[in-house]
Amino acid sequence: MDNFLVTLLFMAIIGAAIGGITNHLAIKMLFRPHEAIYIKNWRVPFTPGLIPKRRDELAKQLGLTVVNYLLTPETFRKKFFSKDIQDKVEQFAQVKVEETFFTNDKTIQDWLDLAGFSDMPATIEQKVERIVAGQFESVKNTLSTRSIRTLLSEDIQNTIDAKIPLAVGHILEKGEEYFLSPAGEMTIKAMIDDFLSSKGSLGGMINMFLGDSSSLVGKVQRELVKFLQAPGTTSLLTNIFSQEWEKLKDRPAMDYLGDIDFEPILANLQSYVKDQLAVAQRLQHPISYYWPTGSSWMRETVIPQVIDKAFVRAEDKLEDVLKRLNLQEVVREQVDSFPVSKLEELVLGISKREFKMITVLGAVLGGLIGIVQGLIVYFI
Repeated sequence: MDNFLVTLLFMAIIGAAIGGITNHLAIKMLFRPHEAIYIKNWRVPFTPGLIPKRRDELAKQLGLTVVNYLLTPETFRKKFFSKDIQDKVEQFAQVKVEETFFTNDKTIQDWLDLAGFSDMPATIEQKVERIVAGQFESVKNTLSTRSIRTLLSEDIQNTIDAKIPLAVGHILEKGEEYFLSPAGEMTIKAMIDDFLSSKGSLGGMINMFLGDSSSLVGKVQRELVKFLQAPGTTSLLTNIFSQEWEKLKDRPAMDYLGDIDFEPILANLQSYVKDQLAVAQRLQHPISYYWPTGSSWMRETVIPQVIDKAFVRAEDKLEDVLKRLNLQEVVREQVDSFPVSKLEELVLGISKREFKMITVLGAVLGGLIGIVQGLIVYFI
């Protein structure tokens, strides 16, 4: 009986050892050896381990599993295109836009400095100078090549034509007032004296004959007033002015501006435009200074519409993007390039307890099988 118990115990221990060691080796052979072992040209069986040997198939299968069951378009839709996610993105965008662009802490110049455009005021002023100079030169070219008739609209020409008789009447009226005034009398007297003195001895004889030229001044004054009041004078001057105006309209405007130095005018015009723009001063205000309703408009109108359209477009393009990403190939490449030692460490680290239990279970089953074998041997 003692021999039987010793034999039974011995067979149980042997069976347990075989079962435990076998399971332990089986677990190790999942990963070990990492590389195939060769004796000359003969590869040792069961090398490399199962997972290293089948790594290509494993990588391919994992890629298919990820694409078909894990990272599917429907999964992305549920996780990233839900109403809750859209609302959170919209709220985040609203807060960031308001805090970033519509704060009073940063001026427009501060934003330009951040973007690398610190010299923007000088750049704008130089651009303005070029624009003004270009427009000024364009005006000069226009005045040089086009006649006054083509420059003035039909309405303006008709208005000027209608003003000519009025201008003539005004001139004659002022002429009459002048010649009837003491200054006019002095002018007439001076003209008569100059005329007589220019005639030499004949003028002197006439002057001696008339005595004082004052009487002659009155006669000339009355005749001048009659001339100015005569209807023919008005008609004559109106015709002369109208004819000269018609001639003037057919000449280039620059003919009357040839003696003008345009450089100071251009410089003053550029200086005036820059002073009025005051670019540097205007850039020292925040965006909200020029756009006080911008924050609410962006928050209530622009951002909701942009986010909504962005989500719709992104969802429409989701399947195409996933195809372009080729996740199956990405997973395959990553798994295929992942070191087997790290993969072994990862799996064993996660399932260490379970693998130990498998080894223990092998030992227990081996021991039970050894006991059963011992009983069979004993009874046979």
